[in-house]
Amino acid sequence: MTVAIDRATGKRRGEPDPRRGPFQRLRQGWQKYWYAYAMIAPVVVVIGVLVLYPLARGFYLTFTDANSLNSARTIGVNEIEATYEWIGLGNYADILWGPTAYDRFWSHFIWTIVWTVLCVTLHYVIGLGLALLLNQKLRGRTLYRLILVLPWAVPTFVTVFGWRFMLADSGIINNALDSIGLPTPLWLEDSFWQRFAAVMVNTWCGVPFMMVSLLGGLQSIDSSLYEAAEMDGANAWQRFRYVTLPGLRSVSSTVVLLGVIWTFNQFAVIFLLFGNTAPDAQILVTWAYQLGFGQQPRDYAQSAAYGILLLSILIVFTSVYRRWLARNEQQPAL
Repeated sequence: MTVAIDRATGKRRGEPDPRRGPFQRLRQGWQKYWYAYAMIAPVVVVIGVLVLYPLARGFYLTFTDANSLNSARTIGVNEIEATYEWIGLGNYADILWGPTAYDRFWSHFIWTIVWTVLCVTLHYVIGLGLALLLNQKLRGRTLYRLILVLPWAVPTFVTVFGWRFMLADSGIINNALDSIGLPTPLWLEDSFWQRFAAVMVNTWCGVPFMMVSLLGGLQSIDSSLYEAAEMDGANAWQRFRYVTLPGLRSVSSTVVLLGVIWTFNQFAVIFLLFGNTAPDAQILVTWAYQLGFGQQPRDYAQSAAYGILLLSILIVFTSVYRRWLARNEQQPAL
């Protein structure tokens, strides 16, 4: 392979000249890669309109006292201009340290953390167990996989409404419990059972994704590693600990991170299961929705501030989690 050299500059042709200004380099790059820029332009526009602009607008509203009474609106033929004012960090201070900070933020934050840890742990443990089972040579394994994937294939709102009907006072679950002489919990009314029901329904929805992902990871592990471990006298637990779990490390790190992000922001399960009738079972994302759209007057500024806090929490968690994974990967396996 030959490389063309420019005799005047002594550099390869097409290589940017550092002596040129940034505008000249940008122009040169545009002339060379204009087709690539043209292809990604629609994607950039869509992301800007649907993601970046709403995010920037919401971030701006967090520094105001905007609500449904002082925002711009149209009533009939009358157009009312916005009258909300800039208040700086007042919303964040009120949410984090205000007189009702615990009831409005910290109690929901603690429950959101507990909810996320419980759900992701159940997703992973049950999903791994099912993946290990389906990785064996079972009769009718394909049918079992199809049945176990159904909760993931069915739309979330259909699944949640189905569980809502089953968990009602006269639903099939309470009828079954009553028929065998067991107490019938108030799944949709009592605070404890509301939280229990929310975790149960979300676990039902999330296990198939973990199962499919971990099953793919199990099938990518070289079978010769198991044969070598068995020849060395390793029992089933030792093969699982020293072969299976290290082989699933990359897959597990990804699915756990995705599971935490999805569960932390799992709006559909809580909202469709309880609406606004379960204040103690509300996680941060549903509580932010209640502030912005489920009450009068609608507090747009506080709701947007909750959204920015949620985003900040997830960014911090993701950064710490990725650094922790990178540090563990550099350590030698025991």
